[in-house]
Amino acid sequence: MSVELFRRETQTGDYTRALANLRTLRVSSFHSRYNRLMRLARLLQIAVLASAAVGQSTSKQAFEPKFDTVPMMLDHNRVVIDVDVTASNGATQRVHAWMDNGNADLEMSRRLAASIGLTVTCDDKTCSAPPPAAITIGTMNLPLTNVREVKLPVKSSSVMAPGVNAEMNIPSTVLRNYDVLINFPEHKFTIGEPGSLKFNGVKSKMLVNPSNGIIEIPSEIDNKRYNLGLDLGSSISFLSGELFDKLSAAHANWPHMTGAIGPANMLGADVETKWRLLRMERVQYGPLFLSGIPIVSLPQDTLDFFEKRAGVSTVGTLGSEALLNYRVGLDYAHSTAYFDIGRTFNFPDFDVIGLILRPEDDGRFTIIGAADFQGKASVPEVQAGDHLVAVDGSLVQGSTMGQVWSMLGGAPGQERMLVVERGGKQFRVSARVQHFLGESEDDSDSKKKSRRN
Repeated sequence: MSVELFRRETQTGDYTRALANLRTLRVSSFHSRYNRLMRLARLLQIAVLASAAVGQSTSKQAFEPKFDTVPMMLDHNRVVIDVDVTASNGATQRVHAWMDNGNADLEMSRRLAASIGLTVTCDDKTCSAPPPAAITIGTMNLPLTNVREVKLPVKSSSVMAPGVNAEMNIPSTVLRNYDVLINFPEHKFTIGEPGSLKFNGVKSKMLVNPSNGIIEIPSEIDNKRYNLGLDLGSSISFLSGELFDKLSAAHANWPHMTGAIGPANMLGADVETKWRLLRMERVQYGPLFLSGIPIVSLPQDTLDFFEKRAGVSTVGTLGSEALLNYRVGLDYAHSTAYFDIGRTFNFPDFDVIGLILRPEDDGRFTIIGAADFQGKASVPEVQAGDHLVAVDGSLVQGSTMGQVWSMLGGAPGQERMLVVERGGKQFRVSARVQHFLGESEDDSDSKKKSRRN
């Protein structure tokens, strides 16, 4: 075999034949050429092996599940992230989206629907449109093929609901197809293909409704077992009125009040002025033992709606307010939730001015009531129908509910100067931050004595 023949065979990739033929060379006549050719053959073998290794690595990377982590904002305990929405003409628009795992419906502002070319149809009570093709979170593309329609507010608005810092939500019907991690302590949101995330912390069985992705967690309250939903799109927790009444009667020393203030003041419906609140001393939520959880009493018709949506019996939902110290992982594919504690901070959730507010479509905030504190009106100068204009010199119009409640919060005893409008005239009110839904001094003293004894 000639050297040229060897080169042609190696160039065509027939290394096996080239090496076999090479052995027929007479070493005595071609000793130097043989050595050079053998070195070349070894290099070619190394190159082939390296190429195969690279190909295997590329193939492995191509099939690894994808995930991405993006920053998240907390506004009134609601998780808000940036998403890119794909328009009908293929262009994308970036907006704020509310991570709403307790809601099966995709909702969107009228402004966003119009800007991406959705065809909106309305009647007297509702508006709807076909969904966009997909949304993108970081590098993760989430098709919306399982979503039948988008729900929109009847009135034109640049947000999906007054007081909410988002133009659309990400509902359970979309989230259920992925691994999800909500890192409350570090304000990070991660979403990935099933099997892509490594979850930490204690784990719990999730009862997931296969038709809509709504989650229930087996729980225990006052030594009895119940299902309690997981709704991280809600700023507060809810409990059936029947169970609420039983707990109130059995634990008269648990703090309670009437009127939705702070995180319980969700959207400003008139009924929120009559909501009853109770701070549960303890609840076992899956493997977690949570203490001091504020809950709102649910009327029976709302509980029936929750139960129908969940597909199993339930006594309410646990909102994000109860889990702000945790990293919450949702492994939908294996019906497993993970709770990884990241800090032990006691949030002063109800140390606020006792106003009950309704955000309006024009960005203003209407005072619909004021909660009592220790049997007296907490802000006696205001009336239902007044408008809150400013807090300590900061205008509230155009703010979110979370931003306004940050203005109204503080250390108990601190004073806030409110500007209130009534009948077109403005006046000032000096209001004091109170420690709502907390232990009375008598209860606190009795517990201290009990511990000493």
